[in-house]
Amino acid sequence: MLELNALFDIQNDVVPWLLECRLTPLNENGESTSLSETELQVINVEKNGSVLYTWKGKKGTTCIGIYDPHNKQNKLLYIFDREVSLISCSVNMERTLLAVSILQFTQRGLPIETFRPVARCLTLLIEIHPVNNTKVLKAVDSHVRVQFLYPASDMKPFPESHLLVVSEDSCIEHIHISVVVEEGYRVMVQNPDRLPKDIVAEDFLWAQWDTQGQRLFYIVEKERNAVLMCIQFYPDRNHEMLLSFPLGFSLTATRLRLVNFGYNHFQEEEESSESLNLQVFTNHTGTMSVCYSHPVQNEQEFTYSVIFLHHGWRKTFTVSLEASECARISEPTFINIGYYIAVYMPGYFLHLINAQHPNLACHSLFLSGKDAKVKPWNHHRYILSLSDSLLDCQLGKMYEADLDPLLLMLFMRGSKLDCHQFAALHCAVLYLQSNSETEMQIIHWLCGLSVSGSFDLILEFILGTLYRKAISETNTMDKLLPYSSLLNWDGEIPGVTYGTENISQPVFREKIRNLKGFWEELNRNVESMKNLESLHNPRYNNSSLRVIKTKLFSEMNVEDQRAIKHFRNILENAKKILSKVDTRCSEQQVVPLFQEEDCQQMVLIGLMVEKLKEHLLKYLHRVGKKMIDLIANNYVVNLLECIRQIVDKIWKKYGLNTHILCLSSREKVQSAEFVVFHMMSRVLEAAERLCLPLPPGYHTIHIILGVRCLPLHTLLHYIDHGVLHPTELFVTRLFKELDHSETSERFKFSIVTRIPESVGQKIYHLWDHPVSSSCIARNYVETLLRKLCTQQKSKDFFIREQTQFESEFLPLTYLARILTEMEDQALNPFEEQENVDAKFVEEVALKQTLILLGLENN
Repeated sequence: MLELNALFDIQNDVVPWLLECRLTPLNENGESTSLSETELQVINVEKNGSVLYTWKGKKGTTCIGIYDPHNKQNKLLYIFDREVSLISCSVNMERTLLAVSILQFTQRGLPIETFRPVARCLTLLIEIHPVNNTKVLKAVDSHVRVQFLYPASDMKPFPESHLLVVSEDSCIEHIHISVVVEEGYRVMVQNPDRLPKDIVAEDFLWAQWDTQGQRLFYIVEKERNAVLMCIQFYPDRNHEMLLSFPLGFSLTATRLRLVNFGYNHFQEEEESSESLNLQVFTNHTGTMSVCYSHPVQNEQEFTYSVIFLHHGWRKTFTVSLEASECARISEPTFINIGYYIAVYMPGYFLHLINAQHPNLACHSLFLSGKDAKVKPWNHHRYILSLSDSLLDCQLGKMYEADLDPLLLMLFMRGSKLDCHQFAALHCAVLYLQSNSETEMQIIHWLCGLSVSGSFDLILEFILGTLYRKAISETNTMDKLLPYSSLLNWDGEIPGVTYGTENISQPVFREKIRNLKGFWEELNRNVESMKNLESLHNPRYNNSSLRVIKTKLFSEMNVEDQRAIKHFRNILENAKKILSKVDTRCSEQQVVPLFQEEDCQQMVLIGLMVEKLKEHLLKYLHRVGKKMIDLIANNYVVNLLECIRQIVDKIWKKYGLNTHILCLSSREKVQSAEFVVFHMMSRVLEAAERLCLPLPPGYHTIHIILGVRCLPLHTLLHYIDHGVLHPTELFVTRLFKELDHSETSERFKFSIVTRIPESVGQKIYHLWDHPVSSSCIARNYVETLLRKLCTQQKSKDFFIREQTQFESEFLPLTYLARILTEMEDQALNPFEEQENVDAKFVEEVALKQTLILLGLENN
């Protein structure tokens, strides 16, 4: 599922240039010869992606070159007049200074100069623009790594370079190098014998250089506790310590490990039991994760932990190791792929840990067996994980790790476990970029799923899509909007056990509040998690609208001025949303949504906008009301668009057109209509679960498909249980499109008896049937008696509630109930009133009763 995309290949990007420029050793015919893997090696990767490499040149020389990935060009930086064993190398951004560390010993371990003692490692500072002086920075017996600091890419070159010198005796020095330009082009080091330097770290057993963020992480031990320190280097000033965080374990490592300080080809690979396999990953969204493996206790299982500093959690995973072709258990490689952290042990497992939302294990992917393979990586290859890339040190290739959309979709469709389906869906929706083809595949997959799973995956797809679009506009919304409907999950993952431990939140220095970028986002995440302990969950929950919606619907016909004003404001909000949806719809749509007035959905749309704005105002004080209005409006617009796209893609997938929305041709039902109806029912169920609004016209199209696909008793059962909603447009079309046969009349009657009172008042006049007459009679009696009550000015008059033995739709029963109430109060209902044909009312009621009982043959 994880693929490595080649960013650099030394054989393809460098060797042709070397042969063309005749920079390799010559054969007997004077032709350039190719180089072996040991003779041409990648040694470092700078912040701007430039790759430094070394090779054996002509006449026993050692050369250093650089490859620029932006213009895909190579350049020769420096040539040693003899063969040297290059440990480390770095060039400044202006490419005027080169820092190198070389071994002073031959491959046999003997000194090059045997007549006088020499240091084992020599660190040099070389002027290369043009080649001028060479300054010895350090001569020690331990290996030394060098790394130039890089200013921000948008800054102009400044006359001072900064160099980190990392010694294996646990000391990191920061050297300040001032330069002067002579004769317009000659760059010279100013006062090379007196270079200012300061010690930034010492007595550590692990250090990591964050190339992109220009940060130094290192670990020291204080009171038997490993403490992670972080120093931030700035482009225009010095450095400062910003973070000190106890990791909660004691150091057992005995050998120093340096991460991201280039690759030393002359140093043996550290044993995992002797050095600390730990790596820190950061993301611009403000996440900081510390990944480390535990010492191997037995060959049947392996344990590693991930500390999420931005959440204040430590998650420890124990993996049962299956039989593998690998001869021994190696330490895993931790890979940063942005939204996820990949933990890969070739031949055993591949885990994609969700760093953005690590609270539930079902948001992470745990793969084993044939699914846990990374192409073209095999278990014999040693690959170094850099800040944002991978380096194959043997073959001289650099990769970018990314998820393979095709393999992800194949895994999602083939998964049988709910947790795998859930994690794969979230990975596809939130991690992959918005892609019409990917969305189509996801929707097609959702169509074939049963509804017996533990998760409502359609609801997850809707919420995940809305969340991705919202945070792409502004990162401040990631803690305030829901990304999942799942709050808790305690299921099992085969072959993996895990535990969660709360840890103390990191304390940042006060200056961090004035910083921008990563540190500001990290501080915001930490503060948000602290607020969760004292406040309720700040994520918006739309299900609270259910009670408000019911109350608002009951006030729709109330004449209270305050209620009328509130109702008018809600409808105005809904109209704004629908107008935005109209302007965004660029493609031709198959399904005729948004083409009818749906008062209830418009109320729900406006109400959601109103409540979402109220929620955001509680937490986004600095954003401003206009921005909050825009965020809330866009969120609801995206919701309606998402549902429309789901329905439209389903219709296109199964080749349905609007001609099927015909009530008079039920005998021509296609099998595809059943699939589409089933899917629309699941979308409706997902929306009603969180009280989400639907596009106006959704209920009409849904019930028309229901009429075509379902037998009458099932259709009525769906209506009675609220799955199908008879709308005014649907009932109107029912009267107009169906004929007056006995079957059609029975069908109409069954639907009419189930429509809401507000809808019935508008459409009864369209149906020439006793039921229509019953409604007219009932309304006449009610109006008549209420008018009489007003004339009598009786304050004690009231209408008795209907009992369970009476039918609301029988006018005679209704009349009898009203007259009983009037008789109890000694009132004459027909005194001084207009003439009423009581016999007509009685006949209508009797005919309706016979129809209901199935005794009417004519």
